[in-house]
Amino acid sequence: MLQQNESPYAAHVFVCTNDRDGARKSCADNNSQQVKSRLKAGVEEKGWKGIVRVSTSGCMGLCEKGANVMIYPQKIWFSEVAPDDVAAILATLAALLAED
Repeated sequence: MLQQNESPYAAHVFVCTNDRDGARKSCADNNSQQVKSRLKAGVEEKGWKGIVRVSTSGCMGLCEKGANVMIYPQKIWFSEVAPDDVAAILATLAALLAED
């Protein structure tokens, strides 16, 4: 039977890794898979595992602005993300966790 639950995470980070193989712009063009890997490593390093979840997302419909990273439930959208931007996203997460 369907159950509605509250999310166990203070923040859930979605990283679009959609790859169109060069047919059209996609988030994979900005190394989104590496962005996701670095975010996961950063969350682990900071001891946030179980508090912050990093997940792969399919297309968010914002391909021209990719790579895209969204944080929920805070409704934060980062666009044109490259692997070197991960530190800034982790800093945003740290600030969000400090608010809780």
